[in-house]
Amino acid sequence: MLPSSTDVDEAAQLARTYEDAGVDILAVPEAYGVDAISWLGYLAAITDRVELMAQVLPIFSRTPALTAMTAAGLDRVSKGRFTLGLGVSGPQVVEGWHGVVYDAPLGRTRDVIEICRKVWRRERLQHDGARYRIPLQGGTGLGKPLKIVDAPLRSRIPLYVAALGPANTELAAELAEGWVPFLYIPERADAVWGEPMARGAAKRSTELGRLEIVAGGPMAVGSDVVHKRELDRDHLALYVGGMGARDKNFYNTVVRKYGFEAEAREVQDLYLAGHREEAAAKLPDALLEGTSLIGDKSYLKDRLAAYREHGVTVIQVQPVGDDPVRDIRLFREILDDC
Repeated sequence: MLPSSTDVDEAAQLARTYEDAGVDILAVPEAYGVDAISWLGYLAAITDRVELMAQVLPIFSRTPALTAMTAAGLDRVSKGRFTLGLGVSGPQVVEGWHGVVYDAPLGRTRDVIEICRKVWRRERLQHDGARYRIPLQGGTGLGKPLKIVDAPLRSRIPLYVAALGPANTELAAELAEGWVPFLYIPERADAVWGEPMARGAAKRSTELGRLEIVAGGPMAVGSDVVHKRELDRDHLALYVGGMGARDKNFYNTVVRKYGFEAEAREVQDLYLAGHREEAAAKLPDALLEGTSLIGDKSYLKDRLAAYREHGVTVIQVQPVGDDPVRDIRLFREILDDC
C-alpha cells in the first residue's frame, strides 16, 4: 500500500525503489483525503513493471460509467498494469463526506461491476439494475444509450472487491477477479467467510478463472522485531472500536467471529467512551500476531504457508521495520523460497 504523500518526489522515489526491490503491485487507498486516481496516474508515469491498484474506490462517490471511464484511462496510461478495486466504504464517509445516501450497497456493487464490464466491452450502455437504470428514466427524456468513445486498452480490466460482510463476500466470490478482506487470519478465516465464499464460488463463471485473494498486514523481518506488532494497536483499535456505529461495525463483527467476542465488546465500549488508549491495550495479542507478518525467516515461511493453504494468492505488506526496503527484499526472497 502506497498512500499519497505531501512530498511527491520522496514518495515517487519510494515507489521506484519498491519496484526494483521486487514488489509486484503498488496499491493506493482512497477514503476522504486526496483522491487515489491522481496519484495512480502519476505512479503510472514513473514506474515500468509494477502493477497498480486502486484499493479501494468507493462505489457511491462516482457514477458507474465514470468509474469505468476512469479505470479505462488508468489502464491506458499504465499500459495495461491497472487493477480496479471497489468497496462500499461506510455511511459515515458516504453520507458525512460525499452527501450521498448509503443504501443498497450489495445491489449497487453488482450494478457497478456489470456496468463497468459493459463499458469496457464497448457495448451501448443499457442497464436495468437494482439501483442504476441507464439511460435514466424520467428527467428530460433525452438520454440515449451510448458507448465509450475511446476503445479501452483491455476489454476486461481486473476488478477486485473489498468485502467483509457475508453477502458482499459471496458477491465477490461470484463476480470479481479478486477479493480483498481485512483483518484476515488464515486459520480463523473460514469461521467468518467460509460459507459465503463457498456460495459465491458455486455461482462463479469459469471465464473468470480462480479468485485472487489479497491479504496480509504489517511486515518486518528479523529475530528481534516481534515488538513491532505493537505499532498496529492504535490502528486496529480505531477499526474494531470506533469504526461505524455500535451495532453496525463490520470490523468488530469479524473479530467477534474469530472467537474474541468479549475482547471485541470491551474494546468497542472503551473506544466509544473516549478511552482510546485503554481500548488499544485490550486488543488480544493473538489478533495482533494473526493480522501481521512480523518475525524471523522461519516464522514467516510458516505464516506464508498458512496463507497459501487458505487460498491467498497476493500477500499485502506494510513495512514497519527500521529498514523498509531491506525488509521488502528479504520478504521477497522468503516468498520466492516457499
